[in-house]
Amino acid sequence: MKVGAAARAAGVSPDTLRHYEARGLLRPARGANGYREFSGESVARVRLIRRAVALGFTLDELGRILSVRDRGGAPCRNVRALAGSKLARLEDRLREVTEARDLLRRVLERWDARLGSAQGGERAGLLEALEGLVPEGTPSPLLPAALRRR
Repeated sequence: MKVGAAARAAGVSPDTLRHYEARGLLRPARGANGYREFSGESVARVRLIRRAVALGFTLDELGRILSVRDRGGAPCRNVRALAGSKLARLEDRLREVTEARDLLRRVLERWDARLGSAQGGERAGLLEALEGLVPEGTPSPLLPAALRRR
Protein backbone atom coordinates (compact mmCIF):
# COMPACT_ATOMS: atom_id res chain seq x y z
CA MET A 1 0.00 0.00 0.00
CA LYS A 2 1.04 3.57 -0.64
CA VAL A 3 1.94 6.01 2.14
CA GLY A 4 -1.55 7.51 2.46
CA ALA A 5 -3.31 4.15 2.77
CA ALA A 6 -0.69 2.86 5.20
CA ALA A 7 -0.98 6.00 7.31
CA ARG A 8 -4.77 5.65 7.48
CA ALA A 9 -4.47 1.97 8.39
CA ALA A 10 -1.97 2.79 11.17
CA GLY A 11 -3.89 5.83 12.42
CA VAL A 12 -1.07 8.30 11.80
CA SER A 13 -0.23 10.95 9.24
CA PRO A 14 1.86 10.28 6.14
CA ASP A 15 4.44 12.66 7.62
CA THR A 16 4.72 10.36 10.64
CA LEU A 17 5.53 7.42 8.37
CA ARG A 18 8.14 9.50 6.56
CA HIS A 19 9.60 10.60 9.90
CA TYR A 20 9.79 7.00 11.13
CA GLU A 21 11.50 6.02 7.90
CA ALA A 22 14.00 8.87 8.24
CA ARG A 23 14.73 7.72 11.81
CA GLY A 24 15.34 4.16 10.58
CA LEU A 25 12.27 2.73 12.32
CA LEU A 26 10.60 1.72 9.04
CA ARG A 27 12.11 0.46 5.83
CA PRO A 28 9.35 0.38 3.24
CA ALA A 29 10.01 -1.25 -0.11
CA ARG A 30 10.23 0.99 -3.16
CA GLY A 31 8.24 0.32 -6.28
CA ALA A 32 9.67 0.62 -9.78
CA ASN A 33 8.28 4.16 -9.78
CA GLY A 34 10.22 4.96 -6.58
CA TYR A 35 7.10 5.24 -4.42
CA ARG A 36 7.14 3.80 -0.93
CA GLU A 37 5.20 0.56 -0.59
CA PHE A 38 4.12 -0.38 2.92
CA SER A 39 3.09 -3.86 3.95
CA GLY A 40 0.71 -4.99 6.66
CA GLU A 41 3.82 -5.68 8.74
CA SER A 42 4.80 -2.01 8.38
CA VAL A 43 1.39 -0.94 9.68
CA ALA A 44 1.71 -3.35 12.62
CA ARG A 45 5.18 -1.96 13.35
CA VAL A 46 3.87 1.62 13.35
CA ARG A 47 1.16 0.60 15.81
CA LEU A 48 3.81 -1.07 18.00
CA ILE A 49 5.91 2.11 17.89
CA ARG A 50 2.92 4.28 18.83
CA ARG A 51 2.07 2.07 21.81
CA ALA A 52 5.67 2.08 23.01
CA VAL A 53 5.92 5.87 22.63
CA ALA A 54 2.69 6.21 24.63
CA LEU A 55 4.37 4.21 27.40
CA GLY A 56 7.35 6.58 27.42
CA PHE A 57 9.87 4.99 25.09
CA THR A 58 11.74 7.44 22.88
CA LEU A 59 12.18 6.99 19.16
CA ASP A 60 15.94 6.65 19.73
CA GLU A 61 15.35 3.83 22.21
CA LEU A 62 12.92 2.15 19.85
CA GLY A 63 15.41 2.52 17.00
CA ARG A 64 18.00 0.58 18.98
CA ILE A 65 15.48 -2.05 20.10
CA LEU A 66 14.03 -2.58 16.64
CA SER A 67 17.49 -2.73 15.11
CA VAL A 68 18.35 -5.63 17.41
CA ARG A 69 15.05 -7.33 16.53
CA ASP A 70 15.62 -6.80 12.81
CA ARG A 71 18.99 -8.55 13.09
CA GLY A 72 17.30 -11.54 14.74
CA GLY A 73 18.21 -10.60 18.30
CA ALA A 74 16.02 -10.66 21.38
CA PRO A 75 16.12 -7.23 23.09
CA CYS A 76 13.50 -8.27 25.66
CA ARG A 77 15.69 -7.85 28.74
CA ASN A 78 16.82 -4.43 27.53
CA VAL A 79 13.19 -3.43 26.91
CA ARG A 80 12.31 -4.58 30.43
CA ALA A 81 15.25 -2.67 31.93
CA LEU A 82 14.29 0.51 30.08
CA ALA A 83 10.69 0.24 31.26
CA GLY A 84 11.91 -0.40 34.81
CA SER A 85 14.06 2.75 34.74
CA LYS A 86 11.11 4.73 33.40
CA LEU A 87 8.99 3.48 36.29
CA ALA A 88 11.70 4.44 38.78
CA ARG A 89 11.87 7.98 37.33
CA LEU A 90 8.09 8.22 37.39
CA GLU A 91 8.02 7.12 41.03
CA ASP A 92 10.63 9.77 41.86
CA ARG A 93 8.50 12.43 40.16
CA LEU A 94 5.42 11.16 41.98
CA ARG A 95 7.27 11.44 45.30
CA GLU A 96 8.34 15.00 44.44
CA VAL A 97 4.80 15.97 43.47
CA THR A 98 3.43 14.43 46.68
CA GLU A 99 5.97 16.37 48.74
CA ALA A 100 5.09 19.58 46.90
CA ARG A 101 1.37 18.95 47.46
CA ASP A 102 1.91 18.33 51.18
CA LEU A 103 4.00 21.50 51.54
CA LEU A 104 1.41 23.56 49.74
CA ARG A 105 -1.33 22.13 51.97
CA ARG A 106 0.64 23.15 55.07
CA VAL A 107 1.18 26.64 53.65
CA LEU A 108 -2.52 27.03 52.87
CA GLU A 109 -3.51 25.84 56.34
CA ARG A 110 -1.19 28.41 57.90
CA TRP A 111 -2.47 31.11 55.58
CA ASP A 112 -6.11 30.23 56.27
CA ALA A 113 -5.46 30.59 60.00
CA ARG A 114 -3.84 34.01 59.44
CA LEU A 115 -6.63 35.15 57.15
CA GLY A 116 -9.21 33.99 59.69
CA SER A 117 -7.72 36.22 62.37
CA ALA A 118 -7.13 39.26 60.10
CA GLN A 119 -9.66 42.03 60.38
CA GLY A 120 -11.34 43.37 57.21
CA GLY A 121 -8.73 44.69 54.80
CA GLU A 122 -5.85 44.19 57.29
CA ARG A 123 -2.68 42.55 55.99
CA ALA A 124 -2.34 38.94 57.07
CA GLY A 125 1.39 38.64 56.28
CA LEU A 126 0.96 35.51 54.21
CA LEU A 127 4.39 35.56 52.61
CA GLU A 128 6.03 36.29 55.97
CA ALA A 129 4.28 33.16 57.30
CA LEU A 130 6.45 31.05 55.03
CA GLU A 131 9.36 31.47 57.44
CA GLY A 132 10.12 28.17 59.10
CA LEU A 133 7.87 26.35 56.71
CA VAL A 134 9.82 26.78 53.50
CA PRO A 135 13.60 26.67 53.98
CA GLU A 136 15.56 29.47 52.32
CA GLY A 137 17.92 28.62 49.52
CA THR A 138 16.39 25.25 48.75
CA PRO A 139 15.05 24.53 45.29
CA SER A 140 11.30 24.75 45.03
CA PRO A 141 9.61 21.36 45.24
CA LEU A 142 6.87 22.87 43.08
CA LEU A 143 9.24 22.97 40.11
CA PRO A 144 10.13 19.80 38.21
CA ALA A 145 13.56 18.56 39.23
CA ALA A 146 15.01 19.34 35.79
CA LEU A 147 14.16 23.04 36.22
CA ARG A 148 15.54 23.49 39.72
CA ARG A 149 18.82 25.23 40.34
CA ARG A 150 21.18 23.11 42.34
